[in-house]
Amino acid sequence: MDGRLGLTGGQMVSCLVQGAVLWLVFALLLRWLGPMGIYEGGLKVAIYLLAIPLTVPVVFQLEKLAKLRRDQVFTGMAVGTMAAILLDGLALGFFPRLYGETVEMWAGAGALILWGGGVGLALGWWRTTRG
Repeated sequence: MDGRLGLTGGQMVSCLVQGAVLWLVFALLLRWLGPMGIYEGGLKVAIYLLAIPLTVPVVFQLEKLAKLRRDQVFTGMAVGTMAAILLDGLALGFFPRLYGETVEMWAGAGALILWGGGVGLALGWWRTTRG
């Protein structure tokens, strides 16, 4: 293991790359879904709730591909989420049209990506401590 985080260099790179790739996939997916009204009314509630079970396989994928032990999953999720949130901030600040054509779509996608990051961290914590 390298450093104080308890991850090897390879595990760190894997978590960073997975976080970046997943951010891009979900950013493009939200751009496609945004015009369908997913940020309004009942669909908004549904998409936020749906994000929870859809994030579960992401945690297991990160664990497997980065070759994490159970006690490393939360740290790995934190590293991947860091990459995703940094990219989300850059995209919102400099390339907001990645998320759609209106400010409402930018805000909706940015908020949902932050929500997904938080859900991923919560599930990573659960996996490390209980799962």
